Amino acid sequence: MGRTKLKIEEGIKKPDKNNLPDEELVKLFIQDKNTEALTKLLNRYLDRIYRCALRITRNQSDAEEVVQEVFLTLVKKLDTFRGESKFSSWLYRITINASYMHIRAEKKHESELSLDNYAPYDERGTLMGKVASKDWSDKPEEVLLSKEAIDIIEKAIDELPEPYRIVFHLRDIEGLSNEEVAKVLELSVPAVKSRLHRARLFLRDKLSDYFFEWGKKW
Repeated sequence: MGRTKLKIEEGIKKPDKNNLPDEELVKLFIQDKNTEALTKLLNRYLDRIYRCALRITRNQSDAEEVVQEVFLTLVKKLDTFRGESKFSSWLYRITINASYMHIRAEKKHESELSLDNYAPYDERGTLMGKVASKDWSDKPEEVLLSKEAIDIIEKAIDELPEPYRIVFHLRDIEGLSNEEVAKVLELSVPAVKSRLHRARLFLRDKLSDYFFEWGKKW
């Protein structure tokens, strides 16, 4: 009987931490101080934490410092996660707070414009005050995905005022839903939709001239 039990236990596969949900990894670390589980969590979100911090700080070295701060916070305060929201939402919130604190400490980006009254397009999507709409939605894929184009797009995104930039990043780049973005930023869903709409209009206006002129070459 003892040998049979031993064989059964040997045949039971331990769960692969790579495939465990975030919440299970959190539980493993909190209950068992399983450092491997924490490492899996950190590796799983490293790129997303860095991208989010970079979008706010707009500086690589600052973003790297924020990542270190977020990781230290995780080690110290992971046991405060209550599972009331998705772990990813909780982690984005920590990252955003750390990024803001870093900016304030460095006194960077203190004066930024607002897009509250920014509406360069009318309801039909036509540029207000301009004779022709410079539509670039039908440009060849090799144009839109070239390194030069990507650099231009990134620069335009970085020109967005921070409240709109972070909403655009979480919604259109990281793929969070409007409800998730609202929870992360502690905004109402209508506020998220409004900021996202204005951010998209701003980017469309900024990029229209560039792609319109470039498109003449094709």
